[in-house]
Amino acid sequence: MKFKQLLTRYKWQAIGVSIGLIGGYLYWYYIGCTSGTCPIQANWHTSTLYGGLLGYFVGDLKKRPKTNNDKTDGTV
Repeated sequence: MKFKQLLTRYKWQAIGVSIGLIGGYLYWYYIGCTSGTCPIQANWHTSTLYGGLLGYFVGDLKKRPKTNNDKTDGTV
């Protein structure tokens, strides 16, 4: 698949990941863990990655329209 096709197919997940990455970084920057003992909040990269993962899951909740290839009625 081309990049543009992938982006249009998974646009809600891409939007969720983008917002999650930004949110995870901002969470680390403003709240974070100053002592370094918190596994997720101590480093910017772990906090950012967890934010992106959470954003993906939230973006994946958006329902995609059904296509003719979807076989949800149980017929073969």
